[in-house]
Amino acid sequence: MTPDQIAELRPRLGEFAADMLGCLARSDQRATGELYLRGLLTDGRRKSMQPMAERLGVDHQRLQQFVTSSTWDFTAVRRRLSSWAAQAIGPRAYVIDDTGFPKDGPASACVAWQYSGTLGKTANCQIGVSVHAVNDTCSAAVDWRLFCPESWDDKACDDPEQAEKVRRKRAESKVPDDVRHIEKWRLALDMLDEQTEWGSPRLPVVADAGYGDCTRFRLGVEERGLDYVVALKAGTSAHPGEAEPVRPPRNGGCGRRPKPHYPKPASSLREIAMAAGRDAYQEVAWRQGTRKTKGNPSAAMTSKFAVFVVRPANRDIPRADDGTLPAKLLLVEWPDEANEPTDYWLSNLPADTPIDQLVDLAKIRWRIEHDYRELKTGLGLDHFEGRSWTGWNRHVTLVAIAQAFCTMVRLDPKQDAPA
Repeated sequence: MTPDQIAELRPRLGEFAADMLGCLARSDQRATGELYLRGLLTDGRRKSMQPMAERLGVDHQRLQQFVTSSTWDFTAVRRRLSSWAAQAIGPRAYVIDDTGFPKDGPASACVAWQYSGTLGKTANCQIGVSVHAVNDTCSAAVDWRLFCPESWDDKACDDPEQAEKVRRKRAESKVPDDVRHIEKWRLALDMLDEQTEWGSPRLPVVADAGYGDCTRFRLGVEERGLDYVVALKAGTSAHPGEAEPVRPPRNGGCGRRPKPHYPKPASSLREIAMAAGRDAYQEVAWRQGTRKTKGNPSAAMTSKFAVFVVRPANRDIPRADDGTLPAKLLLVEWPDEANEPTDYWLSNLPADTPIDQLVDLAKIRWRIEHDYRELKTGLGLDHFEGRSWTGWNRHVTLVAIAQAFCTMVRLDPKQDAPA
């Protein structure tokens, strides 16, 4: 936003900041928190502390002390943000993903040479996993976890000398002792548990194949009583829904009876989707886009989809006593211009779920891509230059609040939307 826009919106920002930061114990903390939000919202190439302080006309040490060493609980602030999102946005789903924070050196908390999907390469970076409350038109990043690589977990080191080096760098960047290396999908489940603890709505979970391909993640979502629509790779193995296991007779009529198994090997999702033929696919529209044409004056986003019942097959999936694998819905997209299906999603929603509802949920994942773009490009999500674990968590929380303020302004029909 321009300085003039900030000045016009400052009373509303003050009210919003007071609401979001009301759990902070001291008035000076709340005042500096609002100042930090103004810095994030004000136009500028960099949203690190010194450039923001220069634009705000304050000492950068005030911002630095607030984010890195002041005593306030970012978890309590996220809880308030999640409650606001449930009321203001009316979310239809939680979308889970992770994003990279490129770094120049080795000292920032949990930085490592690792692959980042958002960066599209292996790089020296931090990885943040996030949960977003979303509907078709707006969303909010309501929770975060900083992924701890194995190289930052001294308990994962076999070499005592290396373990001591890791302990030193953890201490230097103030990584708490209970923060250890666990998979990103487990971090996502932890955040879903946190949403439940906070009394947030119980919503379907949407994720890309980075999470959807993980059987234990899908099982974890189901164990929590939540629905999911998650992307899978085309090569994932499954049996058709109508397939039934058989129990072979005992060898020679004696001994232990063999376990039941499916008589035919599992197929790939691609094979199942293509075997149905193009006639099995129907056109479905899921939201209004921005590119209007003579043939599509409403800018409706459409493609061809089909739904199949399948039984995903791998060793991690529990089977019934008779050997039956659980049946799930497989949503497949096969655009007219493509030679084969392009996208696959698995869901544990009821078998009679309308196809347009499945498509809406599968496609709602675009909101998290929009969020990351706005959070990074406009609000400085990855501009934090501090090294501490606490500082990173506080910065991303404040950036999420800044985005929520932009969303609140956009939802007001009387207010011009901020750029």
